[in-house]
Amino acid sequence: MTAAVLAIRWVAVGRLEALPPRRGRAVRVGDRRIALFRTGDDRLFAVEDRCPHRGGPLSEGIVHGHCVTCPLHDWVIDLAEGRAVPPDEGRVRTYPVRVVDGRIEIGLGTAP
Repeated sequence: MTAAVLAIRWVAVGRLEALPPRRGRAVRVGDRRIALFRTGDDRLFAVEDRCPHRGGPLSEGIVHGHCVTCPLHDWVIDLAEGRAVPPDEGRVRTYPVRVVDGRIEIGLGTAP
């Protein structure tokens, strides 16, 4: 029996210079709405653009450190893990991100 290998399909979603530090923006990839963030230390994160609390748009939240605060009810989401910071509970899906020749790309899993 052979192990299945999952490949990552990389999708370009914009230029790095178009996303200022400490900001987020929503991008649509197929039927997915993804929140893309650039932190103050110039790291990039991508998570599902829906707060686990009430579905608020995380892309419109306040970026601080490697977290974002939801604009609706102040839930804080860790961008690296997609988990709500305690005492809140819940999580959002995270996506790998990379920069190639100045283009931001988000990784989507594909079937083997």
